[in-house]
Amino acid sequence: MNYKIKGALKRNKTSFVICGVLWLILVIVFVAPLSYSVFQAKTTGTFSLNTFFEKIIPNMTNPFGTIGAIFANGATQNFISTIVGFTILYLIFFTIGLLKSAPKNEYVDIEHGSSDWSEKGEQYKILNKNKGIILAENNYLPVDKRGNVNVLVVGRIRFW
Repeated sequence: MNYKIKGALKRNKTSFVICGVLWLILVIVFVAPLSYSVFQAKTTGTFSLNTFFEKIIPNMTNPFGTIGAIFANGATQNFISTIVGFTILYLIFFTIGLLKSAPKNEYVDIEHGSSDWSEKGEQYKILNKNKGIILAENNYLPVDKRGNVNVLVVGRIRFW
């Protein structure tokens, strides 16, 4: 399970920054005008749908003025509760996306035929670093080795 978390975090480093900036933009442009419009629609005690639709467009076109009006007119309680609800919903979708991007197994990003399967030079117990039949970058099958040195080459040969 640890490889899934590491793989998901490794793949999504830039996504964290992008999602943070997107969250901030959505809060400024969408959540603040929405919460202030709801606050303005409730001034009479009941929710007025006509007032809400009249106020939402002007509040969205001037988001920084709306944020200033939220703090000036005492709508901070409504704004904070709307931000909390939006953040919880946003984190749920972000977590689902993060889990969907997790690798299915440990060997997802490892190239087939490379020496990435081994750790700390253990491949050199069998292979050679410097000379022999080329298997991968910095991995050679020594020709002076005792035992089986048969090699199957898969690919095409180009003649010029």
